[in-house]
Amino acid sequence: MSARNILVINCGSSSIKFALVNEAQATFPLQGLAERLGTPEAVVHWQLGDTKQSLNIPGADHRAALEKLLPVAQEAAGGKLDGIGHRVVHGGEHFTGSSLVDEPVLKAIRDSAQLAPLHNPANLVGIDAAMALFPGLPQVSVFDTAFHQTMPEHAFRYAVPEFLYKEHSVRRYGFHGTSHNYVSKRAAEMTGLPVDDSCWLTAHLGNGCSTCAIVNGESRDTSMGLTPLEGLVMGTRSGDVDPNLHSYLNRTLGWSLEQIDRMLNHDSGLKGLSGLSNDLRTLQEARVAGHPGATLAFEVFCYRLAKSLASMACALPKLDGLIFTGGIGENSTAVRTRTLEHLKLFNFKLDEEANARCTRGVGGEIQAAGSPRVLVVPTNEERQIALDTLALLDA
Repeated sequence: MSARNILVINCGSSSIKFALVNEAQATFPLQGLAERLGTPEAVVHWQLGDTKQSLNIPGADHRAALEKLLPVAQEAAGGKLDGIGHRVVHGGEHFTGSSLVDEPVLKAIRDSAQLAPLHNPANLVGIDAAMALFPGLPQVSVFDTAFHQTMPEHAFRYAVPEFLYKEHSVRRYGFHGTSHNYVSKRAAEMTGLPVDDSCWLTAHLGNGCSTCAIVNGESRDTSMGLTPLEGLVMGTRSGDVDPNLHSYLNRTLGWSLEQIDRMLNHDSGLKGLSGLSNDLRTLQEARVAGHPGATLAFEVFCYRLAKSLASMACALPKLDGLIFTGGIGENSTAVRTRTLEHLKLFNFKLDEEANARCTRGVGGEIQAAGSPRVLVVPTNEERQIALDTLALLDA
């Protein structure tokens, strides 16, 4: 039986990130990004093998962009696609795993859109377009929230009146599940531990950030909640704030709910604290140069991350290792160092040479002798989505 090819699609409101995953190949035969969709500047970039190409597609929507990608994907797959895996951000309580797309699944994704209004509608656009273009091909939805459906009730319930949960689904869901799932299994593989007898703290750090406690391959707690705003300081998101902040800003500044939500999601986090940028690379350069806002943003980011990891430890019966992943987690030696300096009670210590070596896709253990295990594990959400899709096809 020849190795199968899965096209992975991740649709944003004005973009499509895509990759062709061959189950027998370590690298992707094809990967790329369509961006600024719906505008005159719409463009698609892709890399086929070692060749990089771009195509201007002025005014193209998601379906038009996918129509351009189809022949490229089919060529890269040798004429045979076996399925399409779609990233879907929010599955609510409907899904504890990935699902073949059918009408009930589409309805459940639409019903969950109120919980992720920036994400689920865009994900649906991609699914609808792909189903129209590939009507005979199996399509699978892979949910960010599904991995966290193993959290116990005491971890996912908010202390609010029960009817809000029973009738309006107000609870903690968690996100980045595909990444937390992938890196915990990869860490077990790297260290020779069985997945079903290993316990990890994971930190997925990028423009969006979250931590997770994973026991025997299952999520037991995570930092994000009802929406991706809860938890850590992020690129432009505040993370945890006093729940009364909304009413305070409304009373004192006359801000509307829409203004407050926009501020917390788009103008806060590293960007808001530094007054400079949401990009940690920019802030690190400015911090070294003595910029006070960049220094403050870095310190708050690392301290809040350490606090979150310490709290996640409550869900673990033992600790086999702490995992850093995501763009920041995989590349910022300074964030890893400073965060662990705040976790003195855990006795973490880094090997400076190993820490410096693990950047730009290089993973491995970075702890010093006598320290609990600390790993850098490059995430691969596209491959995890493809693996989930193949598992459903096999079933």
